[in-house]
Amino acid sequence: MTRGDGWSGLFATAFTQSRNAMALVDEERRHVRVNGAYLQLLGYRRDALIGRPIHRLVAGGPNASAEEWARAIARGRFDGEAELICAQGGTVKVAWGASAETVTGRPLVLFVALSTSRRGRPTRDRASVDTTGWALSTRQREVVGLVALGHTGREIADELHIAHDTVRTHLRNAMAAAGARSRAHLVAKALTSEGGLG
Repeated sequence: MTRGDGWSGLFATAFTQSRNAMALVDEERRHVRVNGAYLQLLGYRRDALIGRPIHRLVAGGPNASAEEWARAIARGRFDGEAELICAQGGTVKVAWGASAETVTGRPLVLFVALSTSRRGRPTRDRASVDTTGWALSTRQREVVGLVALGHTGREIADELHIAHDTVRTHLRNAMAAAGARSRAHLVAKALTSEGGLG
C-alpha cells in the first residue's frame, strides 16, 4: 500500500504494532493480513487465518450476503457487530469499523476492532458516520499516528512534549472532524483516508 512518502512504512508499523485488533481482507472476504492483536483476541495462528474467509469466523454464518458485501465495499466505509468464534471454541463480540480501498487494482478492506466483549457486556452503540470532507491538522495527524501505534494518551503527551489534556483535545477534535466514535475508528478512517497519516 503506497500512497506517498512514508505512507507504506507508517501503515505497516501501525498495522503490526497496534494494540487494536486489525485484519485486511480481499474482495472475497479472505484474510490477507492480520496483526498480533487480532491473533491474540481470537487465539488463532496466523497461518490458520491467511486465505480463510473472515465470515467463517462469524457465529451463525456471514452477517452479509455477497451482494451486501459488494455494496459495502462500494460505499467505502462501514461498521457493524459480529460474534466471532475463537480458536478454543468460545466467542467474542466485536464492534468494528471498516474501510475499503483499491490497492494496485485489488479491492481490500481494513477491519479495526472498536470494542470487544467476552461476557455479554454491551458494546458501544453504532452511529452513522459522515466520511466526506474532513481533514486532520498536522498535529492531529501526529497524535493519531501515535494512537495507531498503540501509545496511550500519557505516552503521546511525553513524546510530543504537550499536556495530556492537549492530547485529549486533539483526539476529540480529530474524531469530530472525521465523524469517528472511538480512537480505533478514527485510526481506521485516517489510515485509509485520501492523505493517510503520512
